[in-house]
Amino acid sequence: MPSSHTAVVMSLSTLIGKEFGFDSPIFALSMVFAFVVMYDAAGVRRAAGKQATLLNRIIETPGLSDLEVQERLVEVLGHTPTQVIVGAIIGIIVGSIF
Repeated sequence: MPSSHTAVVMSLSTLIGKEFGFDSPIFALSMVFAFVVMYDAAGVRRAAGKQATLLNRIIETPGLSDLEVQERLVEVLGHTPTQVIVGAIIGIIVGSIF
């Protein structure tokens, strides 16, 4: 599934660019915001998902941990770079249409 967060911020940036100009300071600010969201979706959140997978394996290994865990950590948190790129393309198309 493409990144819906990326699609929303790229659509917003496209709409701001169309309304205020692609050389305006508000468009530049919206693009910085979009890049932060895309970096978070593909980088930070994806790394957190990988760490959750590893922690779940450690906890389930017999004799390795004395912890009683009530629930597993959520392992699917982030997006692949391809999902982020597709989300960005969808956002630009939707922003261009409206």
